Amino acid sequence: MIVRDLITAEQSNRRIVSPDGNWESTRMLLKDDNMGFSFHITTIYKHADFQMHYQNHLESVYCVSGEGEVETLSDGKVYPIKPGTLYILDKHDKHILRAFEEMQMACVFNPPLNGKEVHNTEGAYELEAEAVSA
Repeated sequence: MIVRDLITAEQSNRRIVSPDGNWESTRMLLKDDNMGFSFHITTIYKHADFQMHYQNHLESVYCVSGEGEVETLSDGKVYPIKPGTLYILDKHDKHILRAFEEMQMACVFNPPLNGKEVHNTEGAYELEAEAVSA
């Protein structure tokens, strides 16, 4: 059994802060845990507005708190995000995420992240990134 708590993880090398200043993510479950997916608690900072395109991963995102929107670039559709909203990037969807206020999100990635990933120039995570130590 694996048991971790968010406060302890936030105070460790599992907390990754985006170099562009849009988000921070505490990686609670990673590739080395051998579960086949990773689980993160991610904070999207107020007024963040940025594009992502996870070419190597599928992601499900559940909004715990805050409000914003996600826009799919293939069709220009805009979906509101509020607590209780789940959006699933099941087709490697190129999208823009906008935070009207700080949002806390629970995120699941498949395949799992190693730990130290931040977005590349395409807005994606690389498959082979540095792992965090336990």
